[in-house]
This record gives sequence, structure tokens and C-alpha cells, in this order.
Amino acid sequence: MQTKYLIIGSSHAGLSAADEIRVHDSDSPLTMISMEDCLPYSPTILPYILEGKVEEKNVYLRDEKFFQDKKINFLRGKKAVKVDPSVAKVELDDGREISYEKLLIATGSEPTLPPIPGLKESPYYVLRTMEDAKRINAAAMQAKSAVILGTGLVGMHAAEALGRKGLKVTMVELLPQILPGYFDAEAAKFVQGVFTKHGIAFYLNNPAVKVESSSVTTKISLKEGQEIEGELLLVATGVKPRVEFLRDTNIQIEQGIIVDEFMRTSQENIWAAGDVAQGKDFFTSKTGLNAILPDAYEQGKIAGLSMAGDPAVIMAFEELGQELAFSYPGGINRNTFNFYGNRSFSVGLALATEEDGYEIDKMFFPGGGVYQKLVFQGEVLVGAIGINVTLDPGVILNLIRRKVLLGNVKSEFVVKPLEMSRQLMWSHWRGVAVKRN
Repeated sequence: MQTKYLIIGSSHAGLSAADEIRVHDSDSPLTMISMEDCLPYSPTILPYILEGKVEEKNVYLRDEKFFQDKKINFLRGKKAVKVDPSVAKVELDDGREISYEKLLIATGSEPTLPPIPGLKESPYYVLRTMEDAKRINAAAMQAKSAVILGTGLVGMHAAEALGRKGLKVTMVELLPQILPGYFDAEAAKFVQGVFTKHGIAFYLNNPAVKVESSSVTTKISLKEGQEIEGELLLVATGVKPRVEFLRDTNIQIEQGIIVDEFMRTSQENIWAAGDVAQGKDFFTSKTGLNAILPDAYEQGKIAGLSMAGDPAVIMAFEELGQELAFSYPGGINRNTFNFYGNRSFSVGLALATEEDGYEIDKMFFPGGGVYQKLVFQGEVLVGAIGINVTLDPGVILNLIRRKVLLGNVKSEFVVKPLEMSRQLMWSHWRGVAVKRN
């Protein structure tokens, strides 16, 4: 089988690339491979499947008609097992080979297992695919208790979902706080308090050191000596890029696949985007992983444009009133987390402190469930955390990305961040400066 464009992976990065390719090349053969035997969906929806908030039929990002209309040969239930850049071929798990002219690797990430004695030999679950969610749902129907290893976003979402199903949920975390890497200690403590009020138990700074299973339950021994049991064990300790099938190639891989500002890899005619791509950081220009949905979409769009045409193409941005080279500006952390009716987000250098040389402004009303942290570097906003605030994280992100100088409105911005952030963005879209006497 031959194709001009081959995309391995069908979530946000792959779909965004396909859309962009078809904007610039409407007819050349385009093939997309998905290892799952279903239509494309976002992994971020899986906790809601687990909780029963949405039905599977309503979560798909594209339907069959999309692939027909876009002339995309969509191969589902097929897994790439080998890439040979020397002959521009990809081998699938069914033995089929696909020849390509341009290849995008958008295979996403897969769960990691901590090196805990007995874990691999015990029954456990992970939450990364639709089948994972179905298996957990089936197990939860027969269980009364669950233990979750890891308190990141996946683990916390799963805890709420399983708790709402009536299970007694216990969470175990290696570090001293929940949601490490997303929220600071104050925000994390507030979130933990909400979960605790809903019956979720926590063991923090107290990692699992041994796992033992019986026909009924799984017992987890902790570093400080406690032993906890659950009928369902969920491992949510992190993810890694899905790149094992590339190990025999000369594609440069460190944490993930090294890419440039146009998502090109070290191999000619091969691109990477999404969770597998190790691109530059917005603040430091060092390379790293930024496995979040908005980056996957943006990287896929850039990769698709680069694959379909000249990577130095100039794109007109009407809202800016100027022309910019469409290249990857660098990853900026941004995450949203809704829990038990509360809304929260973190953007940029949200974990920065005054000891790091940043100016920090905080507002915290525990009784009202409101927390706001703004991080400044001079006259520029570089990070923010919000819980139940009216700030728009999308506007905050754009202020950070555009390095908007707050100048003499900085003090007013601190007092009225929602109003001022919108005014500032409006002025920059229109090219008119916001001035104050």
C-alpha cells in the first residue's frame, strides 16, 4: 500500500494535522492509522465515561462521513510495529506494509508502572484508552473499594468517578501533596479538603512499597507501615511517549521525539506532534515534553502545514493585524480541572515562588472556595492558578504568550484581573494600547 501522507495516531494531534493538510492539499492520498478499533476521541473524556456523565457514542471527535469527505483512508484497530525511514515504510501488526512520502508520528502516550514489588503480578487497571474505561466500569460494578496510586489529574478524576459510584476510595501519593506539577501547596490543600469531605482518603508522602493480591482483594503496603486493601487497583502514576516501535530507527529520541519549531524530526520527511514530541519550552527554549491537549492540537496543525507545503510559509493572523511565521512558539503548561462542582486551572509558571525571583500576588478565601495566584516577571504576567475565579484561562494564556507589558495598569490588573485581562487582549487584538492616568 502506498500513500503520500501517513499519520500514525488519530487523536487531537493527528486530526489537527489531517485538517491542515487538506486545507493545502485536497486530493493527495492521506492515510491515518489508529490502534483502537473505534472512531477518534479525546483521552481527556475517559473520566467522564467512567463517571457516566457522557455516553460513548457522544464522545467521538469525528464520524465516518468526515473521513469520506476529506478523502482520508482511516485504518482502525491497526498498530504500527516498525518504521524503516531508509525505505519510507511502516509495518503494521497484521503484517501489512505502508509506503509513505511524508510521515507524522502522533501516537500519544501510554501509562507507566512504578517499580513496586508485586505490582506486575497483581490485577491492576490503567486509564488511557476507551477499553480501559470499559474494563474499569465493569470491575467497579462488582467492587466496594478502590485504591488509586497517583494523585495527578487522571487519578483525581478517577477518584471522583469511583466515589460517585459508591466505592470507598483511597489514594496513595509519593509526594507531599496532591496534583504535583499542577497546583501549589495552598491550592492542592484546598482541593484535597473537598475530596476528603466527599469520603476520599489520602496517604501522602507515603509511597507503596509492596503489592500483594488474593482472589478477592489487593493489599498495598506503604513505606510508613500501613497496609490498605481494595478490590480494584488503579495505577495513575504517570505516562510516557509511545515510541517503542521507533527504537530501531535513527530518529533522535530523548524523553520523547526531538522536534524543531516546525515539528520536524531528525529524519527527513518524518514529523512528530502531541504527547510523543519533545519540543522547546516557551520560557527557557530548552526541549521537553508538554503532554496536554492544547499543545497536541497546535503541534498537529503546525506539522500538517509543514508536511503539506513550505515550512516557512507566512500565515496572516487577522486578529493581530500582522503576519507571523507559523511555527511552534514553545510549550506553556495549562490545565483545567473540574471537581465536585468546582472549577480550577493552572497556566504557565504557576508554581513559581518569590524565592525564584518572581512577584506573586495571592487571594484566598477558603470559606468561599476561591483561590487566585498571579505570577509576574517584571511587568509581564507569566503564570496563574485559579479555583472558582472568573478569570478566563484562555485569555490569561494569550497574555503570557504575547508577553504583554502591563506597565502602569499592573496594579489595576491585580485588583481586577478579569476586567483588565479582557481589556488588554482587546487592545492588543485591535492594536490600541490600554492607558491609565
